[in-house]
Amino acid sequence: MNKETKAILSSSLKNAKKVLAKRNKIVDKKNKRRQNRGAQMSSPKISPQLSGRMERMAKKGADFKGVLIAEGDSWFDYPGDDILSILEDEYDYDVKSVARKGDEIQEMAFQGNQLERFVRKLEKCIRRSEIPDAILLSGGGNDVSGAHFETFLNHADSIKPGLNLTVTQEVINHRIREAYLHIISMITHVCEDRLGRKIPIIIHGYDYAVPDGRGFKFGFFTFSGPWLEPGFDAKGYTDINIKRKIVKQLIDMLNDVLTGIPIIRGFNHVKYVDLRNTLPNASSSYKKWWDNELHPTDKGFERVAKKIVQQI
Repeated sequence: MNKETKAILSSSLKNAKKVLAKRNKIVDKKNKRRQNRGAQMSSPKISPQLSGRMERMAKKGADFKGVLIAEGDSWFDYPGDDILSILEDEYDYDVKSVARKGDEIQEMAFQGNQLERFVRKLEKCIRRSEIPDAILLSGGGNDVSGAHFETFLNHADSIKPGLNLTVTQEVINHRIREAYLHIISMITHVCEDRLGRKIPIIIHGYDYAVPDGRGFKFGFFTFSGPWLEPGFDAKGYTDINIKRKIVKQLIDMLNDVLTGIPIIRGFNHVKYVDLRNTLPNASSSYKKWWDNELHPTDKGFERVAKKIVQQI
């Protein structure tokens, strides 16, 4: 483990402990109020005895497959069907979500209230004697698209057209990687503190999006996006095939970083799902699978959810 990774994990541990200490004070106050009302006091942690009982109950079966907690972006929080709604409706998981469309992975990792929102969801599970089967994490797409995207491109007429590798590698290999390690480490510590164990954390990359200028539409109105074409327009790109190749290179670089996370020492509970080539993007058929530049159709989300289920 290199010095940068060690420093990231050390910082994340401090942040996680700070949030847990704050939540412990809140739980203590809530318990005092309950005690004054004569109500039964609750613990923010699963006891070993309860943990064993829950496992025995799970083996007997239930009316749902299990509990998942999700943190992420619009692939978890999309109007209509998304990954989480399909996991609930088609695969019978009970999903607790703190995902918000538009969130960057850096926001999830470094904005203090983000981890608190996750801890609250976990504490609710504990009060209901539920142990999550997995934590789902989706992020990174908003860090490299939208208003950010233009900065990753050299001009089409420059001596080095395409991705500016210096900028792209700095953002993906350092900023996004740091954010992922930070949030995964914090979530891991929180689960160990509250549940006495690590819980599987499932991360995923994205598939090869088509930069065709389509945004999210409702009826005749576009409410958000496009997220790629404006950057290409600003830097002089017109050939859709060249734009596709650039997006593919960007997606591959992001996936390369995510592929390396589960092999970090202490991260063997992290599972990476490779979603590349899940959604067809041939010119004749891609609109059946891609609702717009960044998001799958309902049919596309079903394919993505199926791959994620295989890792739970």
